[in-house]
Amino acid sequence: MKAVVLFPDAAAEACRILRAALAARAEPYAAGATVGTNVPDARSPEDPRLPFVLVGLDGATPAPSRLNAVVLLRISVWHADEDQAHDLAQLCAALLHTVGGPIIRSTRPGTGPVPGIDPDSRVPLATLTLTANIAPTPLT
Repeated sequence: MKAVVLFPDAAAEACRILRAALAARAEPYAAGATVGTNVPDARSPEDPRLPFVLVGLDGATPAPSRLNAVVLLRISVWHADEDQAHDLAQLCAALLHTVGGPIIRSTRPGTGPVPGIDPDSRVPLATLTLTANIAPTPLT
């Protein structure tokens, strides 16, 4: 009988990795960054709480084997200006590209960072995607 496997939440794992890695960085544009999978309720156009990194799961392909799944992660960064949003987005991607852990095995560049302005808050942002290979978790 084959073992039952599940694939862990890649967005939650990317958040965990980025929280720890960004806290250890010296770049001024990374200072005080908050990372999450949801926009906090306490944020508002008057108090955007910058910088903020949102990690989302934009898609997943059916696991071609029980040994690996492929997901598309979206990283969106709101910051005080477009340059800092771009730089922090690139840093997040670079940090995730160095991963070789028990959940996110590896990543590949996707699109971006693409600059923009949040239509609700008018805060500058940058968005990018990357493809991640996810390891299974066997259930007992």
